[in-house]
Amino acid sequence: MSVLSLKNISFSYGRTPVLKDLSYEFEKGKMYCIVGKSGAGKTTLLSLLSGLASPRSGEILYDGKNIAKIDKYTFRSKFIGVVFQSFNLITKYTALENVVLSMDVAGYKTKNKKQRAMELLTSVGLDEDEANRRVLKLSGGQQQRVAIARALSYNPDIILADEPTGNLDKDTQKEIMDIFRELATQGKCVILVSHSPDVADMCDECYELTKISKKK
Repeated sequence: MSVLSLKNISFSYGRTPVLKDLSYEFEKGKMYCIVGKSGAGKTTLLSLLSGLASPRSGEILYDGKNIAKIDKYTFRSKFIGVVFQSFNLITKYTALENVVLSMDVAGYKTKNKKQRAMELLTSVGLDEDEANRRVLKLSGGQQQRVAIARALSYNPDIILADEPTGNLDKDTQKEIMDIFRELATQGKCVILVSHSPDVADMCDECYELTKISKKK
């Protein structure tokens, strides 16, 4: 059964259509890639899936329930984790503090948040020294790992990532994709937005968006 479904979704900016009649299914335990040329609506679709925007028509269902009927804060802080293209980490904080703060904001309950945060950072390949560095002292690949750990901090069912390997070298790209693959193996639904054919090839399924032609 699909954990996330799109039913005839359409979206436009003013009179400019961006997405039209999309119907996609996303299951736990799989890694998906949303591809398409610039302007095809990839980032817009990600905003819709994360509840940051609402479709003009159609429904987005989480576990069979229209997310329009779910409190948006609850949806984004409990059920879905987002890895932003620019990471959106708090640069004056350490990697560990960023992950702990995410748990605080989500209201995630655990006996020892610092211990859980360290476990998550370790799981994505950071050691204790790196975890206790301020974000600006970390490389791009390391910051990406922190962003993934932060998205996992409250144990959501779905992970969304916008161009997660866009600024990384080939070796680091593979390491990050291996992390996403492991998350899918553990039962997460992983949805990536990417223009990279290599990323698409590593996913279980791909959905391609095409740019809607403007009417003359």
